[in-house]
Amino acid sequence: MAMTRIYMDWNATAPISAAARDAFLSAFDLTGNGSSVHAEGRRLKSVIEAARRDVAALCDAEPACITFTSGATEAANMVLTSDFRMGRTPLRIGRLYVSAIEHPAVREGGRFQRDRVLELSVTPAGTVDLDSLDRALLVHPKEDGIPMVAVMLVNNETGVIQPIAEVAARVKAAGGLLVVDAVQAVGRMPVSIAALGADFLILASHKIGGPKGAGALVARGEVLMPRALIHGGGQEKGHRSGTENPAALAGFGAAARGAKDALDGYLSDVTALRDRLETGMRSAAPDVLIHGADSARVGNTTFFSLPGLKAETGQIAFDLEGVALSAGSACSSGKVGQSHVLMAMGQDPALGALRISIGPTTTAEEIDRTIDIFARIAGRRRSNSAAA
Repeated sequence: MAMTRIYMDWNATAPISAAARDAFLSAFDLTGNGSSVHAEGRRLKSVIEAARRDVAALCDAEPACITFTSGATEAANMVLTSDFRMGRTPLRIGRLYVSAIEHPAVREGGRFQRDRVLELSVTPAGTVDLDSLDRALLVHPKEDGIPMVAVMLVNNETGVIQPIAEVAARVKAAGGLLVVDAVQAVGRMPVSIAALGADFLILASHKIGGPKGAGALVARGEVLMPRALIHGGGQEKGHRSGTENPAALAGFGAAARGAKDALDGYLSDVTALRDRLETGMRSAAPDVLIHGADSARVGNTTFFSLPGLKAETGQIAFDLEGVALSAGSACSSGKVGQSHVLMAMGQDPALGALRISIGPTTTAEEIDRTIDIFARIAGRRRSNSAAA
């Protein structure tokens, strides 16, 4: 009998929800172009605008402040630039400060020159070091322009929640702009762009059960915006030209609506399953290291190391046992390397780490099977060590 596989890699991509699939297929069958004025075009435009309202509601933003993109990477490259406009008035951004645990899409610095991108350290607990931020803002050369700071709300590897409100207070006191990668946060914790104090949020459809190929840059207001990354026909109010993908956006909107509606269950049920998993792992292997466990985390992520087990070896072992998990961020074309997040937290870079991330359709039975598989892999590790 074929083994039923267990999907434990929701932080890489969440399984598409039934509502998102239905919305995608329904919009996919429509004919027309959302920029056309005839009835077919207006119908597609209404699909896009409905999605815009649903995505805005997920992060307590105004629909007019949502710019749809092809994904979070494009949104990051769009907003991470020194070239901004306050209405029609140019606004110069002097330098970009990014935390050492940011996703590569942000760490690369977007359209900033590399010598204008500076890194902020993080604490051993996996949160951005506020003292490091204070020092950076204190010596920021104001003559170059105002500072921009980019700090993610939830780390994609550890699940650790960053102190964004404290970061925002410091950035605002320095007259700067704050960009928050909220990709791993929306749908897993309450998110409000105003409450966070962020100027921009970055979102991705496929992290919340929507289709791949859709994302958004969320602005706090309509006046302050970066220079467009993609020029052309002036879609998305001129901020992102190119014919929109109504099917993907309809799926994105449906996924956003579903994620918002299911948030209470996510906070309780999914967290309980994560805790059950970690309790079982500690029982099976008391020396397991769960990174960020002493910090506030979203309830679906476990990032762990087993001393003596390499990340690539562990990932293959779990895969052969029928469990899909990852070795940190799924952003490097399948490569398994040292985690820059662990390195930033001061851990030994040779320490292999694996990430289990779950979601609303994960079951207790899957958690228990994963614990059993973990125990077998940990046991083989000990047996191999004894034989050596």
